[in-house]
Amino acid sequence: MRIPFVPTTLAALLLAGTAAAQTPELNLYSARHYSTDEALYADFTKATGIRINRIDSDDAGLVARLKSEGAASPADVILLVDAARLHRLERDGLFQPIRSARLEEAIPPTLRSLPAADGGLSWFGFSTRARVIVYDKAGVKPEDVDRYEKLADPRNKGRVCIRSGSHPYNLSLFSAVTQHLGEAGAEAWLKGLQANLARPPKGGDTDQIRGVASGECQIAVSNSYYVARLMRSDKPEDKAVADKVAVSFPNQDSWGTHVNIAGGGVARHAKNRANAIAFLEYLATPQAQAHFANGNNEWPAARGIRVDNPALQAMSPNGFKSETIPVATVAERQPQVQQLLDRVGFP
Repeated sequence: MRIPFVPTTLAALLLAGTAAAQTPELNLYSARHYSTDEALYADFTKATGIRINRIDSDDAGLVARLKSEGAASPADVILLVDAARLHRLERDGLFQPIRSARLEEAIPPTLRSLPAADGGLSWFGFSTRARVIVYDKAGVKPEDVDRYEKLADPRNKGRVCIRSGSHPYNLSLFSAVTQHLGEAGAEAWLKGLQANLARPPKGGDTDQIRGVASGECQIAVSNSYYVARLMRSDKPEDKAVADKVAVSFPNQDSWGTHVNIAGGGVARHAKNRANAIAFLEYLATPQAQAHFANGNNEWPAARGIRVDNPALQAMSPNGFKSETIPVATVAERQPQVQQLLDRVGFP
């Protein structure tokens, strides 16, 4: 049974007589391009009566729009994928820090922004995706891919597929590896990884998984939800790909598997601030977290949420150890890591 969601920050507004005079609304700028989120938004409106007006674009498009609109921007909430993109918006002053006991209780400190001077938080992660290693289960030993470090091991020479090193998903992973190994260690690791590539980086994560299934390579790096999509697909060709590969959650015996987030915050010039905070609070509730898990095959970010997605359960029946570096710290390091990639010549 679902417990009705009535946000404390909005209770006074809903009860006030002036609230009845017009339909409350929320202007959402979202880089989440997942059709399954429609149910998420519909449930929020049903629970609160707040109508959502949505602008969908990629991250770069939303950032350009926000900067162009300036103080006249109608945006109340901004949703992005990748912690570094959230961090850049924070750095550019496009979020306003907020205080919410509900959010601070639900979302672990490692999955949200670092506190501002007044203790406010600019953004929160609402779903997580693991950066896993996908491998040919017929030709690769699990112990050859149980650590990120082994992607650079000579035993894996000519076996690895990966998308561009400068893509935010890989920049995030490389930033985390740099945090663990130090800059000199990360540079040596990147050189080894580059030497092990089966072909120049190209395509997205799904292309890397298909490359393993086709024999183009034997090992690939991918976000976990791309694997889950193939596992849950009704298309025979997708199921055939999923049947040929296995998934490793690296570094379970050390620092844990790297995770990134999709998240959001209140826009700097939000005109409907109370509604915006209410929406963010809703995204941390069990019913909203279930939408992220079941709709887009992401793990919940909120504490204590049970996942019943069959693909996620099949990939990790007993859960997995994730790294404990704050995603905000990883995001801060990315410009340095891009310079490292340029120095190494990693494509």
